[in-house]
Amino acid sequence: MKRHFQIHVHGRVQGVGFRYAAMKKARSLHLKGWVENRPDGTVGTAVEGDEKNCLEFIRWCRKGPGYGWVERIEVEEAEPSGYSDFRIRH
Repeated sequence: MKRHFQIHVHGRVQGVGFRYAAMKKARSLHLKGWVENRPDGTVGTAVEGDEKNCLEFIRWCRKGPGYGWVERIEVEEAEPSGYSDFRIRH
């Protein structure tokens, strides 16, 4: 079953390669969506795909890529949007 999640990541997550690492992780899980830096210093991401893989990506977001640090994340479920790939938004 296809699921869609919006994730908002707080902490030291900009300028540490978080977006690139998130893109690599999402693609390795065959997820579609996007990741972006936000003006408030957080990172936003949307992922959709198989439920198991989405939940694995959310678990990964709680830890991050190992540099920087994640203070907390907020997760909301939404209707799938039909993304064709996973990309970094600028």
